[in-house]
Amino acid sequence: MKNKLINTLNYTLFSLLIFTASNFFIFKERMPYFWIFIILYVIINIFPVFVLPETKRLKTCARGNGLLIEFLGSTALSVLLFLLSFTKLLPVDNIFQNPKLWVVNTLIAILFEATVFWNGMLRVFFSSEQLGVTIRVKALVCGMIPIVHLIVLGQIIKIAAYEIEFENQKLITDRERQSQQICATKYPILMVHGVFFRDFRYFNYWGRIPKALEANGARIFYGNHQSAASVETSAHEIAERILKIAAETGCGKVNIIAHSKGGLDCRNALHLPGIAEHVATLTTINTPHRGCEFADYLLSKIPQAEQDTVAKTYNAALKKLGDPNPDFLAAVNNLTASFCKQFNETFYDVPGVVYQSVGSKLNKAAGGRFPLNFTYHLAKYFDGANDGLVGENSFPWGSSYQMLTVNGDRGISHGDMIDLNRQNIPAFDVREFYVQLAANLKYRGF
Repeated sequence: MKNKLINTLNYTLFSLLIFTASNFFIFKERMPYFWIFIILYVIINIFPVFVLPETKRLKTCARGNGLLIEFLGSTALSVLLFLLSFTKLLPVDNIFQNPKLWVVNTLIAILFEATVFWNGMLRVFFSSEQLGVTIRVKALVCGMIPIVHLIVLGQIIKIAAYEIEFENQKLITDRERQSQQICATKYPILMVHGVFFRDFRYFNYWGRIPKALEANGARIFYGNHQSAASVETSAHEIAERILKIAAETGCGKVNIIAHSKGGLDCRNALHLPGIAEHVATLTTINTPHRGCEFADYLLSKIPQAEQDTVAKTYNAALKKLGDPNPDFLAAVNNLTASFCKQFNETFYDVPGVVYQSVGSKLNKAAGGRFPLNFTYHLAKYFDGANDGLVGENSFPWGSSYQMLTVNGDRGISHGDMIDLNRQNIPAFDVREFYVQLAANLKYRGF
């Protein structure tokens, strides 16, 4: 509350100063030492806000957003001044008495305001992580359309302001609880990806989640298995990974967090010889334990020749990215409801391992990004409420189950659960969700 009050006063004062400096042709004869306002204008363009967040990136974003807010305030005052220039309400020559004065003043005001605007916009554009491609394109396309550009500018300011406050509070929270190491579980965490993705070095499948876990004491490992393969093949790859981690770290066991098909892969892996004894817990995230009815439907309708063509193209591309033997069709067929029914009859829960599950759902198709906004309708028709891919009834597995969503039109998608788009969702902090999940494992002795 204190910072918000300071920022409000900050923006109000600096808007007035920018307005005054921008209209110095009008005011300079009535203010002694007017050059002070010009100096202040330059200083404000460099340091536009008093209260700053903690990191360099957020500071840049905060300064840019502050300039945009001050631009709106000072521009509104300049427009009001210009409109009043047609009347006799001002203690200066009006536009009819001295048109040259007002023309020159308006041109200078536009130059000064444009400097503030672009100074702020460029800072926000290059520092914000939440604007996204869509809003950036809207800004470029609508920049010269009257009224519309103000609406887009308001959206940019709102998104950036939320990002600054949200991210800064997360930094403060993590710093304050750093000594507690609430994610320092007894056993390290093995994060297992789903289908059609890999554990790339420079693009983490789990978004910002691993960094948040490590900041709170977690030890993180990755499955490093192929992007697309049968459940059986993936299970053997994950089993090898578990044994390697246990041998290299001496940890004895691991806590597995598996997303999507990765949950089925891990359930299979636990039945391989010597693996279950090295696993303490398995937490599945949005895993299709009962499969996807719409996958059965699509595979029955798409001609085999077309399936083979898509599979050949995918397998060739992923071989170049590092998969030794990708199998697109095997992976897709193992996501069907018919396969999962047989799978569940064979791969029961292994005694001694704690199984738990998490699911989420979109409230409307528009809540998910492409292609989830498209597949949502298919999944809803065949599987009911879903996350854009997997039906709600397919998620529950194990001794405990948690269903997640948020109010409004958005909801939480299949991709949101792994922070795929690195997007901050109001009312759902995906990074904090995983921090608390790990904290709960630690509390339970795992």
